[in-house]
Amino acid sequence: MTQPENLHPTHSAEVQSGDRFQFGENWGRFLSVINDERIAEAQATLRQMLAVDSLEGKSFLDIGSGSGLFSLAARRLGAKVFSFDYDPASVACTREMKRRYRTDDADWTIAAGSVLDSVYMKACGQFDVVYSWGVLHHTGDMLTAFNHAANAVKPDGALFIAIYNDQGFVSRYWTAVKKVFNRWPVLRPLVIAFHMPYLLMLRFAIRLLQGRLKIERGMSMWYDMLDWLGGYPFEVAKPEFVVEYFLPRGLTLRALRTCGGRMGCNEYVFR
Repeated sequence: MTQPENLHPTHSAEVQSGDRFQFGENWGRFLSVINDERIAEAQATLRQMLAVDSLEGKSFLDIGSGSGLFSLAARRLGAKVFSFDYDPASVACTREMKRRYRTDDADWTIAAGSVLDSVYMKACGQFDVVYSWGVLHHTGDMLTAFNHAANAVKPDGALFIAIYNDQGFVSRYWTAVKKVFNRWPVLRPLVIAFHMPYLLMLRFAIRLLQGRLKIERGMSMWYDMLDWLGGYPFEVAKPEFVVEYFLPRGLTLRALRTCGGRMGCNEYVFR
């Protein structure tokens, strides 16, 4: 696994222009609530969705590693891990995760880079498992990201991605909210205050009724909310679109977990 240089030093300019959310800052705050239970839940998610007990002997590419939680989970399951992110603060978060739990681990490499860069992606090589949860729709060019992620999968490998569900008009509303959040920082407290009752309280009530209060994917509802409100660029796709996109590229759907037509991500595993 090679470690190419960061070929896209444009992140700061995009943030300053209001065209990109600083995911890494949010992940930095999330690190304060990382514990063994969250790590164990992340490992359980990988085992369940990939239908494996172990990743021993496998290579694992984490595209958009964010906090580094799932890179850590994959490493604990035995995979040789390569993590990269476009956001410099996210790269720092992943490195901090490694420092805390896998110091001096030669089988976990962390770098900065962009999934949209074809040269970078070719230099990364191919992997047994390519993982990108809730990332490819934030690149600004989701279809190019899809193509590059698919090309990174080894023959007989797996692609595990999560993509925002297309809700039509509702998705267009959230696109407008995200633009306001990023382009007018002074309005962020109002955006959070206005949407928090729905995003936290109503979602909590739904989870209570469905018996889903257990931590999911090792994440936090509060940081998920901030990620949702600020997450820009923002694209969405219906499940049938995603499945039909990857079929001609030699990837067949093996697992699908939808958000039930609501706001959120649909999860896909292709092989």
